[in-house]
Amino acid sequence: MNNVGLERDNRIFWLKFFSTDIKKYNKINIIMAQNEEGKIKGLPDNAYTELKEGEEYKPVMPPWKKVPEINAWSVTWGLIMAIIFSAAAAYLGLKIGQVFEAAIPIAIIAVGLSTLTKRKGALGENVIIQSIGASSGVIVAGAIFTLPALYILELEAKFFQVFLASLLGGSLGILFLIPFRKYFVSDMHGKFPFPEATATTEVLISGEKGGSQAKLLLISGIIGGIYDFIIATFGWWSEVFTTRVISWGEKLATEAKIVLKINVGAAVMGLGYIIGLKYAAIIAAGSFVGWFVIIPIINYFAPGMAIPVGNNVLDIIGNLSAEDIFANYVRPIGIGGIAMAGIVGILRSSGIIKKAFGLAVTETFNRKKSVSKEELRTKRDIPMAVIGIGIVVTAILIFVFFQFGMVHNIKFALIGLAIVMVIAFLFTTVAANAIAIVGTNPVSGMTLMTLIIASLILASVGMSGTSGMVAALIIGGVVCTALSMAGGFITDLKIGYWLGNTPAKQEGWKFLGTLVSAVTVGGVIIILNKTYGFTGQNALVAPQANAMAAVIEPMMSGKPAPWLLYAAGAFLSLILTMIGVPALPFALGMFIPIQLNTPLLIGGIISHIVTTRSKDDQLNKARKERGTLLASGFIAGGALMGVVSAAMRFGGINFVNEIWYSSNKAEILAIIMFGILCGYLIWETLRAKKE
Repeated sequence: MNNVGLERDNRIFWLKFFSTDIKKYNKINIIMAQNEEGKIKGLPDNAYTELKEGEEYKPVMPPWKKVPEINAWSVTWGLIMAIIFSAAAAYLGLKIGQVFEAAIPIAIIAVGLSTLTKRKGALGENVIIQSIGASSGVIVAGAIFTLPALYILELEAKFFQVFLASLLGGSLGILFLIPFRKYFVSDMHGKFPFPEATATTEVLISGEKGGSQAKLLLISGIIGGIYDFIIATFGWWSEVFTTRVISWGEKLATEAKIVLKINVGAAVMGLGYIIGLKYAAIIAAGSFVGWFVIIPIINYFAPGMAIPVGNNVLDIIGNLSAEDIFANYVRPIGIGGIAMAGIVGILRSSGIIKKAFGLAVTETFNRKKSVSKEELRTKRDIPMAVIGIGIVVTAILIFVFFQFGMVHNIKFALIGLAIVMVIAFLFTTVAANAIAIVGTNPVSGMTLMTLIIASLILASVGMSGTSGMVAALIIGGVVCTALSMAGGFITDLKIGYWLGNTPAKQEGWKFLGTLVSAVTVGGVIIILNKTYGFTGQNALVAPQANAMAAVIEPMMSGKPAPWLLYAAGAFLSLILTMIGVPALPFALGMFIPIQLNTPLLIGGIISHIVTTRSKDDQLNKARKERGTLLASGFIAGGALMGVVSAAMRFGGINFVNEIWYSSNKAEILAIIMFGILCGYLIWETLRAKKE
């Protein structure tokens, strides 16, 4: 520590020791901090590593210093971003089933706006813009994965139903997550990679400090953005490479149902680099077990099967492709694995849950004044008493919504409320854990499980048919939005933790972003349904919503669910837990398509190679940081250009030649371009030098 820093710490200590007026003490601290000269140089050295005994993480913006966060500028731009990105994400998600994460492109725009207007000390404001605006992506994911199924099943869906399901679910997700903020962002510091939060933080910090790192992030962002934009808009090469392009690969895929796929996008590979080899390998292992073990075993028995086998399977296994077997047999195993991993995680987190409840009860009923005024602003959450009251109020509103806007039956409304509250609460930590590890929230899998449970319960109490379908889907919509919000919001809070924002301000203003996003999504879904529809020729495919409709319709008609496959996944998770293998990322690998897992592994391998190549630890560290910056640029550029591509498609601009895009030559060119991109990442990372 330098002399200036040491002198400041001494002054703070003695002022705190002798001062009896805490407000005066805080004011003196602020003045002292503001008088100190210093420019942001980047994240601290221990930002991404586990803390040693007695070590403490100190954020970029000093906790004792008052920084601009909430003002007309940050709130206005945050709401504008929420509206724009809600519309773009809803269209793209319903078109191709992928909802881009809005946090990164919003962070880029926020940095650009503050740079153009020459705002000083805009880092805290930019975090708020990103946090409010990022409500768009999570609310969109919660809504479009379930609620369009109402239209698909030709059921009536009103604006207020879509709006309230999104708003109440999003609010519940925020309230349930806040008690776990300290555990995920602070207690587990350095133990979770937080890939999306890392990329967003790098964008924000690079924009603030400028210099060579900002230039490197800009260059990698341009490369990644143009690369992914060419694929999405022009289709010069395919987005996915498969081994079917080779003659023996086609034979393997046809006869043995063995096929390897790789998504060649820059953003996905960059995500793998940040995740690292450990978790990327576990995710890929789950995927490989599904595609290279379970699918071939099932196919082995195909010649002896003359009838369809499995729940709601309409064709014999011999006629199914590897993709069909994955969807009908492997993915349900993954869903069961995710559910059991969530239950195990809940049991392991029971101490944290009890502590959170205990704190809420203590603050609610203890009339003594809290000492929170002495607490540093970077550790200050919305009071637990307020959270408890908020949960109760939200639960009452959900009941009122179900009673008067859906079932018109007190018994059914109470049952629906119980399903929402229990499942949303139990899976909140699962959603946050998944985002913290892999940057991907398995919300569709958890929602599918919710729909199955809700359908079984509702049918058992006498609610089935069309009314049962509407109820189950809206219940699923509320839960889906709550889990989506919980997973996305932990990213915002981790960013704020690294940079030094006030958590209570992020938490409070997140509700406003949720409200605006819910209004926008409700309107957009109705407009898109009237414009394109979700069934028939030239309709928006809405794959998740179609999957939900396909599951719920037979269940409400008395047809069975694949319980044995769910149970197999659950036992697999238990076995993995017993031998010390993280079950959640493994189960995620079984649930997520293989083409999205293989580039994660490749990115993780590149990360391992470049950070262990030298015997000089300092050089390896410099390479890791440079690679993280480059990977963040790939993710940021890909996400931002994904928005542009979505907007162009919405306007009817699409230059893809489908015949070429789906040809073998396009796939071969894709793997060549992907190899060049990986080579660039390795070469540029190895150029890092020790400071």
